[in-house]
Amino acid sequence: MKQFDRTKLNIKPLSERESKSDLSILIDPNSPPPEISPEELSKLKLIANSMKEAKEKNAPIVFAFGAHLIKNGLAKILIELMKQGYIQHLLANEATVIHDWELAFHGKTEEDVRKYVKEGQFGVWETGEHIGKALKEGAKNNKGYGEAVGKSIQNLQNKEISTVGEAYRLGIPFSIGVCVGQNITHIHPDFDFETAGKTSGIDFLRLVETISNLENGIYFSVGSAILSPMIFEKALSMAKHVNKNLNNYKIYVNDIQPSDWDWSQGEPPKDNPTYYLRFMKTFARMGGDLDYVEMDNKAFLHNLYHLLK
Repeated sequence: MKQFDRTKLNIKPLSERESKSDLSILIDPNSPPPEISPEELSKLKLIANSMKEAKEKNAPIVFAFGAHLIKNGLAKILIELMKQGYIQHLLANEATVIHDWELAFHGKTEEDVRKYVKEGQFGVWETGEHIGKALKEGAKNNKGYGEAVGKSIQNLQNKEISTVGEAYRLGIPFSIGVCVGQNITHIHPDFDFETAGKTSGIDFLRLVETISNLENGIYFSVGSAILSPMIFEKALSMAKHVNKNLNNYKIYVNDIQPSDWDWSQGEPPKDNPTYYLRFMKTFARMGGDLDYVEMDNKAFLHNLYHLLK
C-alpha cells in the first residue's frame, strides 16, 4: 500500500509564519485575578485547602491540562505552582508542547489554520524538525517525551517561560500523550513515529507510577475533554490493580461547558444533556471525591494561585 512521502513537503522556518500570539499573552502571576462570584470563590478556597493538605501529607498533585491553558497565557502561573511544590506531575497533549516550545523558541505561536490550510501550508514549519530531533536524542537514553523536549528547551532564548522546560529543570515529570496524525509535528519528515511512541509510552508508565501513590492526593483536569479522562481511567485501573488501598483521592475538573448536575450522585439520566458531557461521565466512574468547576481556566487558575499564595 502506498504511503505519502513527507520529503515532498517544502518545510519553512517559523520566521516566515504569521502567528496570532506572542509573549504579550503571558499573565503576571502577581497581577489581580479576574473577578469571580462569592460561590465560586468559596469553592476555590476548598480546593486550595485540599492542595495544602495534600502537600503537607507529601501526597502527589497531578495537573492534566489542554493546550488552551498555554494559549491563554497561564504558563507563568503554572510554573510558580511547580516551584512552590503544588504540582508533582503534569500531563498534556502534543499541542501543548508545540505552543510551549514555539513561545520558548521565538516568542510567537498559534497560526491561522483557515488561512494556511487553504494554502496547503498549515503545520508545514520547522517545529516538527526540532521536536523530532529532541525525541530521537531522548529515545536513545530512554527519556520520556516531556523530559526529552524539556531538556532541549534549556538552550532556547525564552526557556524561563516554558512549562515543559521548567518542569525538566525542576525534576518534575511531564507526561505527553501522543495521538498519531493529530499534531503538526507529525508533518515533518524528520519526525519519527517510533521514537514518539517510545517516549510517550515511557511518560505513560511514569504517570501510572505517580497515580499508584495518589492516596490523599489530587488529580486536576483543566480543559482536557479527551486525553486526560481517557488516560487517567487506564492509569487508575492499573494503579488499583497493584495497590488495593488506593481509595482516598480528589478529582477536580475545570471546564467551561455548562453542567448543573451533582456528579456525586452518579451519572445523570440519558434524557439530560449533561449525560453527554463525556469527560465528566468518565471521571464520575473513577471513585474518590469528584467536583466540577464550571469556569474559564484563566479565572480558575489565577484565583487559585492567589488563594494558595
